[in-house]
Amino acid sequence: MKFVHVSDLHLGKRLHETSLIEDQQAILNQILNIIDSENPSGVFIAGDIYDKSSPSAEAVALFDFFISELAKRRLHVFIISGNHDSAERIAFGSKILDATGIHLSPVYNGEILPTKLTDKYGEIDVYMLPFVKPSHVRRFYEDENIESYTDAIKVAIEKMNLNSNNRNVLITHQFVTGATRSESEESVGGTDNVDASVFANFDYVALGHLHGPQNCGDIKIRYSGTPLKYSFAEANDTKSVTVIELKEKGTNLDVKTVELKPIRDMKKIRGEFNDLINIADRTEDYVQITLTDEEDIPNAMSRLQNVYKNALELRYDNTRTRTNMEILSAEDVENKSAFELFSDFFKERNNAEMNEKQSEYVKSLIEKIEGGQS
Repeated sequence: MKFVHVSDLHLGKRLHETSLIEDQQAILNQILNIIDSENPSGVFIAGDIYDKSSPSAEAVALFDFFISELAKRRLHVFIISGNHDSAERIAFGSKILDATGIHLSPVYNGEILPTKLTDKYGEIDVYMLPFVKPSHVRRFYEDENIESYTDAIKVAIEKMNLNSNNRNVLITHQFVTGATRSESEESVGGTDNVDASVFANFDYVALGHLHGPQNCGDIKIRYSGTPLKYSFAEANDTKSVTVIELKEKGTNLDVKTVELKPIRDMKKIRGEFNDLINIADRTEDYVQITLTDEEDIPNAMSRLQNVYKNALELRYDNTRTRTNMEILSAEDVENKSAFELFSDFFKERNNAEMNEKQSEYVKSLIEKIEGGQS
């Protein structure tokens, strides 16, 4: 049975206050075209449907369009909530939509039952585990020793009571140890790592959360990555959807990627102002510009935008900026984890890094706060 795996749509995302709705509409249309070409039996959407837990009306309308188009194709579509989503909003209408083949993950309640699919090789059990923190799982299993994210996911999986005779698929949204983050992804100072060993009994794990497509030690544990570039740190990345084919239990898994082409790319350019302003080739791509002039250029950004319509960020790299603290944009601050921001503050106030004991204490506090503990 063939599936298309996507994740981290981040619908409603704004990049430096610029709406990406048009770009997202175009990329969803591309994904629909790929689905038509590949003719899968199902689609996995592994979390972070929206960029915010309270999405804009246009983001909701865009997702409504997407799942309506998927429903027309009579596919099994599995959708879970990610850390950017409201689990309650994603779960709305799940019982009604289930009959149409659109399967929405409920809010985690300690019990995850599989959706059963059948092909010529037998049954496939698909489990949907939305983004959870240790406190979410601990609430239902107070007798279990749940201190870390690995503990939480391990217990959640153990309670699924997998049938080892069937092919088992998990769709989840977590940070798996050994995977590579980009700067546009959130972390809690490393406390959110999940060890890949907890997924050993699954035939495929469709992951969401990280923006770069990648395997996690094994081809069967995979992030599909975002369909669009959402940070200039991703400027050189190639975005894609993952297509998998599950055959007989115990046989090799077929995995391939299909490249996605945005209507506007994301680029980083650098040079002196006069050289950049006088280029003949104008672009509508999203651009981060680094000027190497020793002196600040008056009205540089507005003048550059006459050439680079979608110039979104301006930086300087010269003697002054290399000897002083780099000027950070608002997005740079947003992309730092709570632990990184506190570490920066501690170093600035104390002129020294935190020691190991202090770091561990701060990490545990952040985990408790974000987990909603008192």
